[in-house]
Amino acid sequence: MTNPIEKAPAADGVAEPAPGLSRRGFVKAAGVGGTGLLGAAALGISRGGLAQGSQSRPATSYAPAHGAGAHLMPTVVGEVDHVKNGFNPSQILGDFDGGTISTLPSGQTLREYSLVAQNTTIEIVPGVEFAAWTYNGRVPGPTIRVTEGDRVRITLHNASDHPHSVHFHGVHPGLVDGVFDIRSGVVQPNGRHTYEFDAEPFGLHLYHCHTAPLAKHIAKGLYGTFIIDPKGGRPKVDREMVMVMSGYDVDFDGANDFYLVNGIPFHYDHGKNPITLRVGEKVRIYLVNVLEYDISNSFHLHANFFHYYPTGTSLTPSEFTDTVALMQGQRGILEFSFRHPGRYMFHAHKTEFAELGWTGVFEVGA
Repeated sequence: MTNPIEKAPAADGVAEPAPGLSRRGFVKAAGVGGTGLLGAAALGISRGGLAQGSQSRPATSYAPAHGAGAHLMPTVVGEVDHVKNGFNPSQILGDFDGGTISTLPSGQTLREYSLVAQNTTIEIVPGVEFAAWTYNGRVPGPTIRVTEGDRVRITLHNASDHPHSVHFHGVHPGLVDGVFDIRSGVVQPNGRHTYEFDAEPFGLHLYHCHTAPLAKHIAKGLYGTFIIDPKGGRPKVDREMVMVMSGYDVDFDGANDFYLVNGIPFHYDHGKNPITLRVGEKVRIYLVNVLEYDISNSFHLHANFFHYYPTGTSLTPSEFTDTVALMQGQRGILEFSFRHPGRYMFHAHKTEFAELGWTGVFEVGA
C-alpha cells in the first residue's frame, strides 16, 4: 500500500498522455496503482482534450526512490480552490443539517429543507475541473438529519438543464419516491416538487437522483446522506462525522479516474488536511458508499478496530473489525477510539482506489 513516487517528468516538467490514451489509462501508465503519480497537471491536461482543466500547471512532486527514505502514498501537489468550489470537505465532515423546525397542529415535529439541483463546475484536483451536477452546489449534497417519526418536507428546485429528482432510502409512499414521473417527483428544468413523508426507520440512509440515465446522474454528484436518529438518540460520543465514498469519471468513458471521500480526492492526506483527534476520543463515522461504475468500495482503519453497525438500524454492533466492504447504496456506522498518539491512515483497501485519491490520515494527539 506504500508505493513511492519515482517517475520523471517530460522535458517541460509535466508528462502528458499520448493521443487517444484515456486519462485512466494515462494514470496507470504514469505509475498510479504501480509506482507512483506524476502530478495533477499530468492528470488534467491531455493533448486529446479529455477534460476542461486550468491552463496553469501545478508543480510535480516526488518521493524518494524505493528504499531511500519515507514511503508515502501518491498524492497531488497543492490544494483546490475550496472557496471557488463552494464547499470544503473538512467542513462537510461535521455539517449536519437539521432543517427548519416547527410543530404541526398534531404535535408532530416538522423539518423542512430546500434542495437546488444545478450544474456546478468543481476543481477536483489542482488544474482539473469537473462538470458536476449537484444538490445545493456541493458534492455530496447536504447531510439531512432528522429524528424517527418526524415529518420531513423537502422541496427540490431544478435550476439545471436536465430533469432531476430526489429518491430517499427509507420507508415512504411510492408517490414521493422520485422515480417514475412528475407525480412521484421527477422535476423538469425550472420546475419544483415537494416530497413529504414521515421519517422511518431510524438508521443511516442516503438520497440521490433517480432520473435516467441513472448511473450518469449519480456519478456526476447528485447524492447525499440521510440520517434518521432513533427517538431516544444514540449513545453519546465525542465526535461525529460523515464520510461519503464516491468517484469521478472525468473523461466520461464509464470508468472512474479518481476516488474520494466527501467530494475531493486526496483531501484528508497527511500533507493536506488530516483529521485531528485525541487519544481516547470516542468517534462515530456515518459511512455511505455511492460509488458508480465499480462493483464495491471499502474502508480500512490502520492500527485500530471499530464497532460496525450495518445501515445503523440497530443499536447493537454486528462486528468488531478494521475493514468493511460496501456495495453501492450500502452504508454503516463505525465507532472507535485510539489508544495511542500518532498518525494513522484510513483508506479504501483496494490499492488502485487509494492511490487515485481515496486515502486520508487521522492525526491523534495525546
